[in-house]
Amino acid sequence: MARKYFGTDGIRGEAGQFPITPDFVLKLGCAYGRALIKHEQGKRPQVIIGKDTRISGYMLETALVAGFTAAGVDVIQTGPLPTPAIAYLTRALRLSGGVMISASHNEFSDNGIKFFAEGGVKLSDDMEIAIEAELDKEMVTRSSRDLGRNRRINGADDRYIEFCKSTFPSHLDLRGLKLVIDTANGAGYHTTPKVFHELGAEIIQIGHEPNGFNINDKVGATHIKTLQATVLQNEADYGIALDGDGDRLMMVDRHGAVFDGDKLIYIIAKAHMQQGVPFGGVVGTVMSNLGMEKALNERGILFARAKVGDRYVLEMLKQRGWLLGGESSGHILCMDKHNTGDGTISALQVLAALKTLEQDLNTAVDWQPYPQTMINVRIRKGQDWQTASKQALAAVEKELGDRGRVVLRPSGTEPVVRVMVEAEQAILAEKSARLIADAIEAKA
Repeated sequence: MARKYFGTDGIRGEAGQFPITPDFVLKLGCAYGRALIKHEQGKRPQVIIGKDTRISGYMLETALVAGFTAAGVDVIQTGPLPTPAIAYLTRALRLSGGVMISASHNEFSDNGIKFFAEGGVKLSDDMEIAIEAELDKEMVTRSSRDLGRNRRINGADDRYIEFCKSTFPSHLDLRGLKLVIDTANGAGYHTTPKVFHELGAEIIQIGHEPNGFNINDKVGATHIKTLQATVLQNEADYGIALDGDGDRLMMVDRHGAVFDGDKLIYIIAKAHMQQGVPFGGVVGTVMSNLGMEKALNERGILFARAKVGDRYVLEMLKQRGWLLGGESSGHILCMDKHNTGDGTISALQVLAALKTLEQDLNTAVDWQPYPQTMINVRIRKGQDWQTASKQALAAVEKELGDRGRVVLRPSGTEPVVRVMVEAEQAILAEKSARLIADAIEAKA
């Protein structure tokens, strides 16, 4: 069933514009609260609310608290913490649900609301439908006797730091490593550096001075040049970059080379194989590089592709009973460590894998990515782009054979079709993508 408000990862938009407004978020908190009360069958639910460092987080947090307490739900507030920390605390504190106020890697003017169910997992489709049904009703405040309470929790950041450290093998440490940690002026600015420092690394921090407006601003996993320059300037061993809410990871080696999610997942899988750690296989997405897939297959590691989005990677991992997956964008799921993507924990698993393999990032990745060309083709509403591209697509796929692949997918947010071609040679990828794009444009 199509959702009226929920996207693939909660509700997101420009702060101050519908639906990221105080009045809507007030109703949203109340709606989730009422849905939880029905689900809990009379027991008073408790939820936890975290946020990143955007200035609009104060406004939205206050509205959510009012909505929850009006519905009769007790609320715990943490202040700024990474999204995966809220997932962890929802589970560890045995709460009914959790909420993260963040727009992830977007600029500060955006914000969003992401929900977790009991156990710190993403909401089920049924619960999202139930919340939207409550949103369509008039908001009703409980009697004073039945209102929820609100409190701030102390030590939430320390609990999360200890949890992250517990995922690193106890017989290893990070002594002797110099790391640059870039937390994107985001939610992990006061937790992630402590994790690596307390495990013994020498750390240099960047993107750790949030002011409400500078989240993801020329720093973090989506703006890697600042990290590259700092690693080279300080002759560090590695650079670690998270995004604004702390669930994405990108890494840089001592030479400034960037290692994306595909390469980092491969390193973890390679180390698991060497150690004989059972993990089933690796789930990527339709955008995962063909070079990684072939390299995994050569090592006898199963590989499967899900739709784009860590939600779909997680669903396929659960279906298959596998433990490792993610996206080239840096969402990495290590299901034996956490039930959601966590940039800090993923970085720890990569560093542990490198120690196991006795290699560095460059030598551990023993494959070359296939060159990719992406073209966004604008389409008009109702345009039959599938038929328009059919002949060109068939010709390209015949020429590529097993030396490349094509992905055509419409954007979920704008009127474009994304044409991605991957091939052994960059010139072939570019020519093939242009052929398909031209065919679609000719019928526009």
